[in-house]
Amino acid sequence: MASRERPRLKGAFGVYVHWPFCLSKCPYCDFNSHVRHAPIDEQRFARAFAREIGTTAERAPDKTVTSIFLGGGTPSLMQPQTVGAILDAIGKHWRVAGNVEVTLEANPTSVEATRFRGYRAAGVNRVSLGVQALDDASLKALGRLHTAREALDAVAIARTAFDRYSFDLIYARPDQTPQMWTDELKLAISEAAEHLSLYQLTIEEGTPFFGLHAAGKLKTPDETLARVLYDVTQDVCASHGLPAYEISNHAREGAECQHNLVYWRGDEYAGIGPGAHGRLDIDGVRHATATEKRPEAWLMRVEAKGHGVVTDDDLNSEERADEYLLMGLRLAEGIDPKRYAALSGRALDPGRIAILREEGAISVDADGRLRVTKDGFPVLDAVVADLAA
Repeated sequence: MASRERPRLKGAFGVYVHWPFCLSKCPYCDFNSHVRHAPIDEQRFARAFAREIGTTAERAPDKTVTSIFLGGGTPSLMQPQTVGAILDAIGKHWRVAGNVEVTLEANPTSVEATRFRGYRAAGVNRVSLGVQALDDASLKALGRLHTAREALDAVAIARTAFDRYSFDLIYARPDQTPQMWTDELKLAISEAAEHLSLYQLTIEEGTPFFGLHAAGKLKTPDETLARVLYDVTQDVCASHGLPAYEISNHAREGAECQHNLVYWRGDEYAGIGPGAHGRLDIDGVRHATATEKRPEAWLMRVEAKGHGVVTDDDLNSEERADEYLLMGLRLAEGIDPKRYAALSGRALDPGRIAILREEGAISVDADGRLRVTKDGFPVLDAVVADLAA
């Protein structure tokens, strides 16, 4: 992992917009995504997004938006004019930074890729493609609707339409060997200009994969092999100029996803759309918000009340500090213990820090900045729990 700290955007403020619809539900996915066989009334949803943006801006005014992320679901199922209407609403109610990063998640099907230029014209300047695998057998097993050829074609279209693009891959898949992953990863890097998101396959409760795994019909790599695949990921990416700046995200220097850094650095963001979460500072208090998950219920709620918020909790100092620790230690740049102490009212235990350093799980810079090491990242949850205790 790189040891440098990236410069912080002062006053970073992100807007996350959730488009909850997909053409099909992937068997590993536990995100808030829904399949509808009838056409979606995009104009009605666009009006609701705009209304919720306006209501949120009334609660949290005078912000300068530094990043916008259209996630899902499958936002590339939206027409470009729908995306344009959402971005226009954000610009109407908040100031927007001149260098704002506007990311849209897309599936790499040929149909969706044809819309890329329309999204660029609407204001999107970065696209994140859900490639997930670069061989057809794995794609089929993962329930994806595109082929490896389609995925690479979509990446090529993204390259011509956007200055910045990224794509996701899932590894530690059934029957995947370290050599297979090395070859696939090298191919991915040759296609990726600046950024890759690389996630180990996790079996989430409530998904079809969970039932298959429990029944012994889906075998994933054991702990030892999973660790080898993780090490391959770090080594291959670093040697090709895409070191990890976060536990699952790799980028060339300066190409980090600014929106995701908002989350990991504990900055503010508004959550818009069905099932979206937010963190807003209102009158000096950090609010943790969440909206109604069911798309049609969210829609009716917004039309009736102006927003879909169903959870709005004030975070106390200890909760804010714990979030900063949990999210910040995912980053290669680590955390500033002085900021933790300012949030929580207490310093991290120097004894625990000393033990974790001795075990090689963390390092501490000359200025006191605390980082998780390459050996510590595979056991990150345990490191965080130990420091937070």
